[in-house]
Amino acid sequence: MLLGPDDPVGFLPRRIVINGASGAGKSTVARTLAARLDLPYTEIDSLYHGPGWTARETFLDDVGAVAAGERWVIEWQYDAARPLLLDRCDLMVWLDLPRRVTTWRVTRRTVRRRVRRERLWNGNLEGPLRRVLTDPEQIIRWAWSSHPAAAARIADVQRRRPELAVVRLRSAAEVRRWLDRLSGVGGTPERPR
Repeated sequence: MLLGPDDPVGFLPRRIVINGASGAGKSTVARTLAARLDLPYTEIDSLYHGPGWTARETFLDDVGAVAAGERWVIEWQYDAARPLLLDRCDLMVWLDLPRRVTTWRVTRRTVRRRVRRERLWNGNLEGPLRRVLTDPEQIIRWAWSSHPAAAARIADVQRRRPELAVVRLRSAAEVRRWLDRLSGVGGTPERPR
């Protein structure tokens, strides 16, 4: 069930996944939803990235533990983890922002993290910016090339879970408007009767 920013969700969600390209604002929206709906938030990157940017061996077990809970919000990333979360979520928020917007955001965030030497998950640092020219997996290049995948996944979601409410938000303004509705500024989701 595909919804827009002004459509009522019809219930108070308890298990929410956030789909979107890198730079779409998944973590920001997830934190905001967690605060406004009093849900526990787990940043999926913190479960995945071990020291030296290695994948943590316990990643899928950790995601499974989150998914088994009754209340949560988490980003919908990593192919191996997606089915665990999709099977249990009761709402998907799809941040379908334009590629130019998400790429600009990733670029700005990556440069800031590199210049400030911000510590990320398990002490990791962004790699040298010059790698954007040579490494196809460098986050800015990867964000550009992988952007269409977020939209492509929705067809599979609708086939596997046709009853699942998917809220599609196509701009920062739509994201703000939808979040405002959840916080009571423009009305809260309706409870089922």
